[in-house]
Amino acid sequence: MKKLLLAMMVILTISISSVFAGGQSEETQAKEDENIVLEWWTWDADLKEKNQEIIAAYEEKHPNVTINNTIVSTKEYWTKIRILANQNKLPDVFTMSSSTLEEWAENGLVLELDSYIDSDNTREIFYPKLLDAVKDVSATDHYYALPFALVTTTLFYNKDAFDEAGLEYPNDDWTWDDFRSAAKKLTVDKDNDGTIDQYGYWFYGRYAHVEPWVYANGGSLLNHDTMRFEPDAAALEALEMLTDLVLVDKSAPTQKDMSSVRQQDVFPLEMAAMWTDGSWNINNNRLVADPSLNWGIAKIPTGPSTDNPITYAWADSYSIAPNTKHPQEAWEFTKYVAGEGLSLDMYLVGKIPSFKALTESDAFADPNQKPAEMYILKEQADSEMTTSFTKGWSEWRGYGAAESLGLNGLIDGVINGEMSLDEALTKGTNSINTVLARYYK
Repeated sequence: MKKLLLAMMVILTISISSVFAGGQSEETQAKEDENIVLEWWTWDADLKEKNQEIIAAYEEKHPNVTINNTIVSTKEYWTKIRILANQNKLPDVFTMSSSTLEEWAENGLVLELDSYIDSDNTREIFYPKLLDAVKDVSATDHYYALPFALVTTTLFYNKDAFDEAGLEYPNDDWTWDDFRSAAKKLTVDKDNDGTIDQYGYWFYGRYAHVEPWVYANGGSLLNHDTMRFEPDAAALEALEMLTDLVLVDKSAPTQKDMSSVRQQDVFPLEMAAMWTDGSWNINNNRLVADPSLNWGIAKIPTGPSTDNPITYAWADSYSIAPNTKHPQEAWEFTKYVAGEGLSLDMYLVGKIPSFKALTESDAFADPNQKPAEMYILKEQADSEMTTSFTKGWSEWRGYGAAESLGLNGLIDGVINGEMSLDEALTKGTNSINTVLARYYK
């Protein structure tokens, strides 16, 4: 009898195991057989064909997944995608800007990615400090976007001008005094007609011209506890140094003196020997500068108030809709389209892939092209970085259509001789904080 009962128990156990194993297999198989459609929104029409190549390669690896790519121009992108957000019809995966991420994260319009990033090799194959910088710009302790491209800020310099002036090229040991001294010596009236033909430096109130110096000095324009415009001592030191280049040293032009030239063309047209802006301008320099011009890039000199400068940089990323029906599949595609699915020819020269394998490949730096110092971009991608983006940033900072307003317009007013720096800061404290108060109660 005991043997009979034992035999029956064994049979029952095997049967139950088979049922559960069979059920699991069927469930897995059903998921693999399910036809999953993901909507993918981007804003770069020049990459239409490349995007289709990405889709073809991904769908070949994942035959049950269909990717639909919609490309919307940058002028219309945010208007259209905000409409979809209001209708609760966001695409599964969509391009996200650093300047917008905080607002979207706060309003629950993007999926939290912590569990995905923490459960796979994301931090190994992407630059972890870049991932953390994107987390920081969301003003939360969570990840809401996966970066695919980084723009850092660098010091562009004319090697021919430095050689002619008998100056050593900028290096990591350069101080602000070294920079100012070089700018003075590089300011030249070449034909002695009383008009400066080459300034030592060029800047105006633009964020990518000013903030790199603020953070290189360990400063901040905002009090992040109150979220109000309250430049600290290190930031004030940077603003004074920059405006003194125009007002005291005469080694940089006024903003209005260069208003007839595209700001990104002043340096490659050799109207200034040094300039600071986003690394994407490497591409423009190659297009505009005389091919014979020797030029390079360097890190922003560390200011006198810190031993730990921070790189001013910003990323383009992908976010996932919080209500996507296929979060795991959307994540897998996001990771692919931000990483291994991309190739260097999809990047504007000077933009840095967040996917390590691309940036650290030999092809990232073409030895036959300038600048020779592309390795600096690799170093910056793996360094501490930050941005000044907040809610309402375009308005209070002065960007795009509002460039003549906000802090940008105030700094231009100082270097154009319309007001003192103290007057500009007083006006800025009132007007900028009026904007910030609408977003941060």
